[in-house]
Amino acid sequence: MDLIETRHQESSTILCSQIPVNGWHKLIGEGTIADAILDRVEYSSHRLELKGKSLRKKTTLDPHEN
Repeated sequence: MDLIETRHQESSTILCSQIPVNGWHKLIGEGTIADAILDRVEYSSHRLELKGKSLRKKTTLDPHEN
């Protein structure tokens, strides 16, 4: 909360999460704090939802491909 409060409308903050925004409230836990954080974050944010295949999955190279 301190970080968000300090940076709110003063500087940019990038948040990255694999948790959908609708799950953040439950993840934060404390209702009042969660409301305050999400109000500040969502009020002036630009959301980018990335979709696609995971780049973490290892791919095996086929020795027959050139």
